[in-house]
Amino acid sequence: YGRVVDVMFGKTPPRFAKRDAADDGFARFFNPRLDASQKDAVAHALRAVDLALIHGPPGTGKTTVVVEYVAREVARGARILCCAASNVAVDNLVERLARVGSSGNASGNGNGGKLLGGISPKITRLGHPARLLASVLENSLEAQVLRSDNSSLARDCERESAALRRRLLKLADAKTREDRAERGDARRELRRLAKETRARQRLAVDEVVASANVVCCTLAGALGGVLKDQTFDVVVIDEAAQALEASCWGAIMRGGKVVLAGDHLQLPPTVLSDVAAREGLSETLFQRAHAKWHRENVAVMLTTQYRMHEDIMSWASNAMYDGALLASEDARGRTLRSASGAPLGALQLVDTAGCDCDERQEEEGASRDNPGEAAVAMRIVADLISSGAVAADDVGIITPYSAQVGTLRDLRAANDALFKGVEISTVDGFQGREKEAIVISAVRSNDRGDVGFLSDARRMNVAVTRARARCVLVCDTETIAGKDA
Repeated sequence: YGRVVDVMFGKTPPRFAKRDAADDGFARFFNPRLDASQKDAVAHALRAVDLALIHGPPGTGKTTVVVEYVAREVARGARILCCAASNVAVDNLVERLARVGSSGNASGNGNGGKLLGGISPKITRLGHPARLLASVLENSLEAQVLRSDNSSLARDCERESAALRRRLLKLADAKTREDRAERGDARRELRRLAKETRARQRLAVDEVVASANVVCCTLAGALGGVLKDQTFDVVVIDEAAQALEASCWGAIMRGGKVVLAGDHLQLPPTVLSDVAAREGLSETLFQRAHAKWHRENVAVMLTTQYRMHEDIMSWASNAMYDGALLASEDARGRTLRSASGAPLGALQLVDTAGCDCDERQEEEGASRDNPGEAAVAMRIVADLISSGAVAADDVGIITPYSAQVGTLRDLRAANDALFKGVEISTVDGFQGREKEAIVISAVRSNDRGDVGFLSDARRMNVAVTRARARCVLVCDTETIAGKDA
């Protein structure tokens, strides 16, 4: 991993092998539905010698690319460590990789689990079973250990131990020399069996992990003793732009090549200390590597998005991605219609300037709310639902401030019959999610033009791109259009 470290710290540029058109590893894909930019990203990661970045803007199928890339590496005989910051992100990877493993094809139909080259992916998910989705428990380390021969032998030892303990209870009041001698022998045998049980259990764990060619865990889990002395050909970190740099190094140090997938133009990981954030803790490894080596073409950006109406996508594309995004055929005209069939526009601005919708700051704390704006947002949601354009559980209300979340939830509770199912959350809490309709409550309304952290374009990028068919922004334009916005 020495050269990987040098690349990460900007001492030496990343290397890429020359593309060989005759190489079947680049010419064929398990998932026939990959678009051109997704295929380019997979081939780019395959050619990387030490570092590659997969830049996935909202809705572009980043995880689909990661799954295809991992499958291709398995077909080449590589051993891969797949990580992400959260259990949910890891489980998502495991679910999709398992489908490739069961079908041999990332699109869900294939050759019985054999990839090109005849190699089957063997996936082991590390982590406490209580924290895993039920759908991935079959791939968990614990489930695989229970099926192993050494685990079966360990259970045999435990049954023998139980029988000996029952015998010892009968010998508790041993009076004869023979009984005392038998009790001593039984205790010695118990100690031997306990030692053998532990050894068998350790062997079972070691054998399962060593035999896996795809190990999946959280970044924190990569530091666990289960992976002690384990090395990998490739380390893949999904959602890398949401992971603190420090949390990535434990995984990176276990491999000779690193592939990071993420989007540094969405929200970074949460850093509670303002001082730590200013000193650089909020800058992710993905962001730093992209800034250092983008001229060396270390990253390939996915450019076709499958989530949003073209008008919603165009704002994000022009504001954040240099106009590079394209809408897929299915997403381009995605539209909500009222019960009468009237189409609803994809974008709407509701201006509260001059409407006495003033922001308030919490008496204890720095968060803010805006009761007047909250009422407007709930009225918009009520009209959407009542018109028959969308069901309540397909609507989300997003706001930057936790205090406004509380105010909005109070209004939802006051009319639970209508609003039941409407999801209300902060921008940070909605990252990675999507809804047919999104209403954004900006909150800030003041004479100073102070917008706080709304000035971070990444926050608005996340908020707007959660919407599939309709996005409504409720704000005071006189404040939001201020000098800091």
